[in-house]
This record gives sequence, C-alpha cells and structure tokens, in this order.
Amino acid sequence: MLRWVFFIGGLLLVDLYAFQTVRTLSKNRWLWLVYWLLSVGSILQLFYHLTQYDGSRGLQPSQMFSIGLFIALFVPKLPMLMVLFGEDVYRLLRALAHCFSPAEERPFFAQRRAVISKLALGMAALPFSAILHGMFRGKYNYRVIEHTLYFDDLPPAFDGFTLTHISDIHSGSFDNASKIAHGIDLINAQDADLILFTGDLVNNTADEMEPWIPYFKKLRSRYGNYSVLGNHDYGDYIAWKSPEEKVANFEAIKAIHPKIGFQLLCNEHVFIDKDGQQLALIGVENWGLRFKKAGDLSAASKGLKKSDFKILMSHDPSHWNAQVKDHQAHYQLTLSGHTHGMQFGIEIPGIQWSPVQYVYKQWAGIYTSFSRYLNVNRGFGFLAFPGRVGIWPEISVITLKRGAKGIF
Repeated sequence: MLRWVFFIGGLLLVDLYAFQTVRTLSKNRWLWLVYWLLSVGSILQLFYHLTQYDGSRGLQPSQMFSIGLFIALFVPKLPMLMVLFGEDVYRLLRALAHCFSPAEERPFFAQRRAVISKLALGMAALPFSAILHGMFRGKYNYRVIEHTLYFDDLPPAFDGFTLTHISDIHSGSFDNASKIAHGIDLINAQDADLILFTGDLVNNTADEMEPWIPYFKKLRSRYGNYSVLGNHDYGDYIAWKSPEEKVANFEAIKAIHPKIGFQLLCNEHVFIDKDGQQLALIGVENWGLRFKKAGDLSAASKGLKKSDFKILMSHDPSHWNAQVKDHQAHYQLTLSGHTHGMQFGIEIPGIQWSPVQYVYKQWAGIYTSFSRYLNVNRGFGFLAFPGRVGIWPEISVITLKRGAKGIF
C-alpha cells in the first residue's frame, strides 16, 4: 500500500505541474474540473483494476483498456513537462539576474507565457492522438510486408515458393471479431504455399483461444500450416492452483493447434516435398536469453544433413544470435516473433526505431549474417497495452528464389 501511495502521489504531482499549462491558457473553472476528473479518474481506474488483478487469469481486456487510457492521458504530459521545465529554468535565471539589478528594480519571478503553454499543449496533442489512434484503429491495422530472398542452394523445385509468416496471436487480448475475420481473410489472400506461425497463441490460458478457433481454422495454404510454441504458451505468467492444472493447460494449448489446422512442431522437423525435391522445416520450443529455454535445436535437427535447405521456426529472435546464425549445420532461414516491435515506434523511409531495439538487436524485419537470414515478425495481436502506435500488426510474405544471395 505504501508503494501505491508514493506511486499515486508522484502521478498527482506530475498532473499538478502539467495543470499549469491549462491554468495559464484558461480561467474557466469548468475546464479545470474536467482536467482533474480525467486525470484523477484514470489514475483511480488503473489503481482499481491493478489491485483487482489476482494473478490467476492474466490481464483481462478491461484491465488492458485501463492501462491504455492511463497511458493516453499520462504520456502526453511528459513533453508538456519538458516545455514547462524549460520555461521555469528561464524564469528562474531571469529572477536571479534581477537580484543584481539596480536597487530600484525589485526582483520578480516572471509569469508564465501563454505562447509557451500553447507550445506545450501542441506537443502533447501529437502523442495523445497517436495513442488513441493506436488503441482504436492501429491494433488491427494489419500490414502485409513482402520480402524476396535469394539462395544459391535453394532446391530448384522451390524457386518462387511462398511462405506466409504470422506470429504472436495473443488471442486473450482480442475484442473485435470482425477485425480478426478481416485479418484471417488477408492472410488467406496471400495464397501461400506454407503458412507458418511462430508462437504465442494465447496470453496465458487455453480457453482464451476457444472463441477464435472457428476463425483461424479457415486458414489455407497449398502445402500445409505449421506452428511452434512461444513463451506465453507455457502458462508461466499466472498463478496456478496446482502443478497439474498448469500441465493440463499446456496440453490443452497444444491440442488447439490441430483444431485450427496447424501441425505443431516441438523440437522436431518435417520435410516439405515438391516435385521430388525437399526442404526441411524445423520447429523448436521457446528458447530465449531472457525467457524459457525449452527449445532443443540439436534434437529438432537430428538426422538432417548440412546440405539440406532448412527453415527454422523459433519464437524468440535472441535464439538466432545465441545459437543459430553461426551454427555449423547452416540454417538458411529462421522465422521469429516475440518482440511485437514493442507495439510502439517509428517506421518511415530512412528511420526505424523502437525502444525494444535496446533489448533485442533483431526486433523487426529481415536480418542477415553470412547468407543466413532471420525474419522477425511484428506480431498479429497485442498484449498489455491494447493498441499499436507506429508498429502495425504484420503478415509477412516471403518468396524464396534461387540465385545470387540477397534480399529484395
């Protein structure tokens, strides 16, 4: 409770400082009341929902909405504070200068300037509108991102072979059936040879996926749909009544994959046959530097030859850096997800940035090392924050081509 007192007290101090902008621009007390009702209301709602969280179910959509509302109202105040603080430094220096003025000039502390308050509000409006857009539209703003990868050792029969890669469904966060149906239609519209899903089917529990099975079972490809597990599929982030209950949930999650038409690969591989030629599709359980290390690359690749063309599905991209990219067995292409691009960042021509890049070296898109490639999918769903700002949900389409190594 003491931690909550300090937390809420700190937020109210931030609000009090940011309020100076509103008070400078308007003397309308009704506007002041609206400001405080929104600010205090969002804090109390967040406090209520987080104190109701008992750890047995994970964050529910209503709790995630409270987090989103709080972020939408609080984060824009941070640039406001920087502008106000800058002005206060100026006011303080000016007041100090007056202390050394002729005696007839009395020291004074300059009033806040309306133009600075307008600048502060303008700077706050940009993140505020971006966050609201991310919560109500951005989280289902599916983007198809296409890559063409060239390999000298690709079997000729697979020249032009297409992979549709999705990741991080996080079905426990979904709140709009029509948007999910649109996403499924968009995946099917890619007319893929293979659909590959790289983990995190749920947030925590198997029943989160039950309402969405009829939607995802509609996914179609010519050579099959395959999947692996992500760190959220193990039920490690909530409290269970018993170890047996956790194991039962894990088995139920694995059982959902065939219900939606996916063959789940748990530290194993299959061969995809086309015109008498093969490529090896390898799936490992989750392996991450910061998360569960259940993946066993050696077991999954047992019996494969170095000359086999290999596509590896591994949820966490840190696995590629740690074990895959320099492996002597030569894994030509690895598919991962996990990062979500932090659901926040900037991706425009010439600029690709997200705070998650300070944690993961490979966090979105295609990476290469000595003709070995990694695709990090930005994720189909969302988690905790019920939105996406600048980093949109992704459907990757990768075309394999035979020829000089490269990315196009």
